[in-house]
Amino acid sequence: MNLSKYLGCMLFSMLLFSCDDKNDTAPDEGPRLIVKFKFDPSQERLNNIGQPSTVPAGNAAQSPVFNAISSHYLELAPSATTQLGQGEILYHAPETTAGGERAIDFSKSKIVAEGEVFLSIPLSEIQAGSYEWVRCSLAYQDYNINIWNSGTNVVGNLGSFVGFNSYIKTHKLGSASFTVNANRKQGYWALNVAGLPFSGQAPEGATTVPNPISGTSPIPAGSCVVTGKFSENLVITGNETQDVTVTLSLSVNNSFEWEEVNVDGKFEPSANEKVVDMGLRGLIPSYVR
Repeated sequence: MNLSKYLGCMLFSMLLFSCDDKNDTAPDEGPRLIVKFKFDPSQERLNNIGQPSTVPAGNAAQSPVFNAISSHYLELAPSATTQLGQGEILYHAPETTAGGERAIDFSKSKIVAEGEVFLSIPLSEIQAGSYEWVRCSLAYQDYNINIWNSGTNVVGNLGSFVGFNSYIKTHKLGSASFTVNANRKQGYWALNVAGLPFSGQAPEGATTVPNPISGTSPIPAGSCVVTGKFSENLVITGNETQDVTVTLSLSVNNSFEWEEVNVDGKFEPSANEKVVDMGLRGLIPSYVR
């Protein structure tokens, strides 16, 4: 990693560690901003700069069936020139240095299913303004994938850690338990296949993180801050009388990608086919009042 990327990562990590959460536990008084997730396998598949992307030669991919997700950081940005951290920060997940370097504390992460409320905060706590973009730093994904093994297709349950750095004590996928007690960098994964545990690490820097405004508002390498634009700006006046629900639609279109050994489009770990990318492939935010 070059010096500029290193400094960017450090500044981003310090920002997330120091900024205050909005009040997610206040009494239910007044209208609220509510945030939910949606997983869409038909949504356009994008690359790191938000352009349409196909699976490269030599690789194959599939659209996993999502069970749950967790975010590390949420921010509303007024424009494409708003730098990361200078918008309206809605949320950041608890962090720890228990594993050495600063990391997301997985034991305290909020993990939700599609349509479940991830965040609910009073609108009165949000700075009045017109917001064009959403930044969402994703941390953890729980989904099912198809695995080809000895001529048979089996379904595996995969836990994918895409945050910049995660401190993991233990975690479970169905009946399989994983003890880590350490930090794991972006790209760590664990897999439960018929009760048997497996784990591995995708290559550094291989996780796709779409940012259509990378030219005017870049993100640090490894931060997994997916960026998406409202079709119509979200305007907060400070005089709202009803809830505003924001849905973050994430593209899971061929988001699980591996290097082929047997060129058949089937993920076959027994043939030493390696996971290379587990990044979400785009964000389209929308809202209703």
